Amino acid sequence: MKTFFLSATFFWALAVPTLAQSPSQKAFTDSYTYEYAGNVGKAIETLKAVHQNTSYETSLRLGWLYYSAKNYTESVKYYKMATDLMKMSVEARLGYVMPLSALAKWDEVIVVYKEILAIEKYHSSVNYSLASIYYYRKDYTLAKQYIDNAHNVYPFDYDIVILTAWTYQMLGKREIARTLFEKALLIRPNDASALEGLKN
Repeated sequence: MKTFFLSATFFWALAVPTLAQSPSQKAFTDSYTYEYAGNVGKAIETLKAVHQNTSYETSLRLGWLYYSAKNYTESVKYYKMATDLMKMSVEARLGYVMPLSALAKWDEVIVVYKEILAIEKYHSSVNYSLASIYYYRKDYTLAKQYIDNAHNVYPFDYDIVILTAWTYQMLGKREIARTLFEKALLIRPNDASALEGLKN
């Protein structure tokens, strides 16, 4: 029994260094090291050396690294690659909207957000973000559709409550808006936006 244990331990010890030498694992480890040291360019270079177009993981990470480097066009390319590889990935799409937003490609952002909602209908931050886009476009009816979804899931979140209140205010539903502005004051006493809403 003792001999077997020693043999198993010996072979396990041999196996561990082999796993540690995986090129992808080493590239990821090195890319984190370079990123944390502030050398994003080297982090990208290290990961690209092992990247394959069939790899979701390296595509996703390269999307993030290029975004961090403010190379939004390349970031879009790799995040898109990741979403194509994993059709149901919400995380890749949440990454994807970051460079699209930085490039002010709002119509494309909307498309990606709606893809996420087709997977997770009540994703609160996506519903909130879509509502924000439509609110600032003055399309309050569409804004209401998405902010209601967010508010139903997070009814005591300040950002969601205040946007819901202003959306209802703009739709002329002043009593509902008033109740929501008062709720916002429970979350943030003396909040300027809520107090302004109550004056109208």
